[in-house]
Amino acid sequence: MGRVSGRSCIVTGAARGIGKAIGEALLEEGADVCFADINGEEVSAVSARNQERAARTGGKVTWAKVDVRDRDQVRAMIDKTVAAFGKLDVKFNNAGVNKPMNFLDVTEDNWNFIMTVNGLGCMIGIQEAARQMISQGTGGKIINTASVAARQGFDNVAPYCASKWAVVSLTQSAARDLAKHNITVTGFAPGVVATEMWDQVDQDLMNIGAAQRPGQAMEEFSSEILRGRVASPKDITGTTTYLASEDSDYMTGQIVMIDGGMTLV
Repeated sequence: MGRVSGRSCIVTGAARGIGKAIGEALLEEGADVCFADINGEEVSAVSARNQERAARTGGKVTWAKVDVRDRDQVRAMIDKTVAAFGKLDVKFNNAGVNKPMNFLDVTEDNWNFIMTVNGLGCMIGIQEAARQMISQGTGGKIINTASVAARQGFDNVAPYCASKWAVVSLTQSAARDLAKHNITVTGFAPGVVATEMWDQVDQDLMNIGAAQRPGQAMEEFSSEILRGRVASPKDITGTTTYLASEDSDYMTGQIVMIDGGMTLV
């Protein structure tokens, strides 16, 4: 029996990167997992590739195409999960975006795009998951993806930093409100993680003149990491599975830093 055997879980932003790794780690420990992403074709392929893993570990898999900014789509994703697995126990609000711009060049469009996906999307995800869990009467766990950028501001990703501060605040507010329903709300804050999203950020930083060569930004951001290297998605999933398991039942309103010692706060 795994730590999350029999638990019904949703992971958004699960077509690749951290989200995909979170979902696969949950499957390895017996969970039923809905992989969800705005890229329906890609996330359906992820789901298909994980059918064998699920069969081996006793879990089940489904997938959903979802824009986390759209409440109707989020509700449909939850309904599909409940139809497939019978309930919802754990919701990971992991979907997120970044688009670096130098501080004085940040536009309203840049701000609104990042804040609506990362901030509003998180709030809608918490609300709709909580409504489902309350209707079930069994409690549940909601887990949000924050960032090292929620602990300090960086000059060329200001909207991203602000959006991840918002995730921290939403985690705390929701934890206070939902405790009476036996719903815990926690989060985790990765540092520099080698994913497709970081590859795009690396290119964007070169495009705005914040870096001169590929890999420079990652080297500079990670130079202070006490563990001496950037993270891989698998460095994150031990903690995320813990947060989804009963081992973390007494934790709520907290953000767990998983940044290799990049920021000590």
